[in-house]
Amino acid sequence: MGKSNTFINDFLKLVFNGTAIANIADNAASSPLTNLYVALHTADPGAAGNQATNEISYTGYARVAVTRNSGGWTVTGQTVSPTLDVDFPISSGGTGGTATYASIGTAASGAGKILWSGALSPTIVVSSGVPPVLVQGSTITET
Repeated sequence: MGKSNTFINDFLKLVFNGTAIANIADNAASSPLTNLYVALHTADPGAAGNQATNEISYTGYARVAVTRNSGGWTVTGQTVSPTLDVDFPISSGGTGGTATYASIGTAASGAGKILWSGALSPTIVVSSGVPPVLVQGSTITET
């Protein structure tokens, strides 16, 4: 069973912007998340995975916090995009590799809950001295 386009937009705004859905859902009253964390993965973390599953590893890597509001995420219809580029720390060594997936979750480190994940296109090749960037035009589409 599908969802209406209006509800999809409302749901995405609740998750990414912290905007309540009138008479259905409010943002957590006592301690709502103020950031969501973007992680890079070398393979699909899968539906049963968490933010650490297949997460890329290189010297200097860290997840990037993006504010959970309209300044961090642009929600238009059924699509979400980062408002600005998501710049990951530059590699100063380690194995690096190719980031083929990204996830958006709840934790700055460790086994955080994945809210959304998906394949990157183009993929991001991580090598020493080159900044990995998830560009502003990257999208998440809910159907």
